[in-house]
Amino acid sequence: MTYSLPPLNALRAFEAAARHLSFKLAAHELHVTPAAIGQHVKALELRLGVRLFERLHKQLVLTAEGKSYLVGISDGFRRIADATLQLKPRCAVLLQLGVHDGFDLRRLALEHFRGIHPDIGLRVVQPAGLHELVEGKVDVLIGRGLSNHPGYRCDRIEGSSGLGDWLIAPEGTAECPEVTGLRVWLRSRSADALPIDRRPGRIGLVRR
Repeated sequence: MTYSLPPLNALRAFEAAARHLSFKLAAHELHVTPAAIGQHVKALELRLGVRLFERLHKQLVLTAEGKSYLVGISDGFRRIADATLQLKPRCAVLLQLGVHDGFDLRRLALEHFRGIHPDIGLRVVQPAGLHELVEGKVDVLIGRGLSNHPGYRCDRIEGSSGLGDWLIAPEGTAECPEVTGLRVWLRSRSADALPIDRRPGRIGLVRR
């Protein structure tokens, strides 16, 4: 069966905006701009041929069609999330790695990492930020320019000046073997110790 579905980013924008009744809060959750949320929602409304929101003065209100659509979309996302969580890599430990939106995943060379560390099931969540790390949605984070945060260990993984990328982990788990292995790997990647795998379709990741 072929499913006729709207673009996933538009559905995510609508679902977040509908939950928060705010383009601004939805943008903060999805790490994009409010304008981007608005554009996605407008494009979705044009595609569906119905208005999902009434845009009142400083207030966002769901239409009857929007309320009905939200129920189905939220249930669908919940089912996808549950199915994803039930997938268990054949390894001893599952490590959820959050990555900021501007990070090129090819730099991770995930297949090389998994070949060297078959005991670590590395799952990538992008985009992700400090919010997801604090809430426990990811175990460790590659963040941009965040060199210090109370209760977390921050290790620079590239460059010696400027913002740079940092590996951020809770102090309680920063020295566990899987996080240490990832830290060493990222530093070796930064030093170009291994070639980047640029073949299309070779990067495994989960997008929120």
